[in-house]
Amino acid sequence: MTEPVVDVHLEADHAARALASDARTGLAASPKTLPPKWFYDARGSDLFEQITRLPEYYPTRAEREILGDRASEIAATSKAHTLVELGSGSSEKTRLLLDALRSAGTLRQFVPLDVSRTALTDAAAACAVDYPSLKVHGVVGDFTEHLALLPGEAPRMVAFLGGTIGNLLPEERAKFLGSLRDVLEPGEWLLLGTDLVKDAETVRVAYDDAAGVTAEFNRNVLHVLNRELGADFDVDAFSHIALWDPVNEWIEMRLRAEKAMQVTVPALGMTVSFDEGEELHTEISAKFRREGIAAELADTGFELTRWWTDTAGRFGLSLSQAV
Repeated sequence: MTEPVVDVHLEADHAARALASDARTGLAASPKTLPPKWFYDARGSDLFEQITRLPEYYPTRAEREILGDRASEIAATSKAHTLVELGSGSSEKTRLLLDALRSAGTLRQFVPLDVSRTALTDAAAACAVDYPSLKVHGVVGDFTEHLALLPGEAPRMVAFLGGTIGNLLPEERAKFLGSLRDVLEPGEWLLLGTDLVKDAETVRVAYDDAAGVTAEFNRNVLHVLNRELGADFDVDAFSHIALWDPVNEWIEMRLRAEKAMQVTVPALGMTVSFDEGEELHTEISAKFRREGIAAELADTGFELTRWWTDTAGRFGLSLSQAV
């Protein structure tokens, strides 16, 4: 077995400093906002895993269906020597790609990138055990900052799965895709998972399940602020809101204050006032159409070459080439 290599591009206190900065900015804004990445402490990650198994939440199953059907085609088309995954590299979906590329005889290296050193190290170690002939080169970094530091033997295929790109605003998507194109050589690949526009109720209930798991996931960001910044949010005084925006074609998740309150955040030296009914915006999840994805990719230097959906047409997976 080849021992995995892990590059660390984030300082040990990066998460603490980033959380403080985001909270200071977002809680002072109007409307108040917090980035969705702060859902994902250990409890939040466990809640999200529960969400992916809920009957209402179709994206994970739909994307897995596509990869199960098309991984061999993806491998044959890309002939990638290196699979780069933005996010944890331990999921079943990643292994479908690794298996297909290995069977195609092209795979040399796996490069998972994640902001969590623990998650990244665990994923790299597991892959090194399960794929003993594979070079595993993990990168502890942020995909909004460290794309230029991605290693790997060309041609590379970057996988950005799960519909995560939908959490970015249009200008953020353009910046991300442009930055990714800048670090890829012509002919290298992007495998992109995108949730598709569909009837509003199907989308809404995927983010407001009957069991209330997504509500707990949304409120978890307040638990994170209480624990990490010493805040005194009354978490139970906030209700979970999921709204479909038909103009922007995205779902919005918010936390609504059910009473007027003041929240102290000692680590920031802040006191934050909430009016009754005031909403804290925590996430958008944009839904896409094929023509829109193709246009956004073309605008940033990619050519969409393959397009697949699940049998119900709920989720899209695109393979694009840097031009």
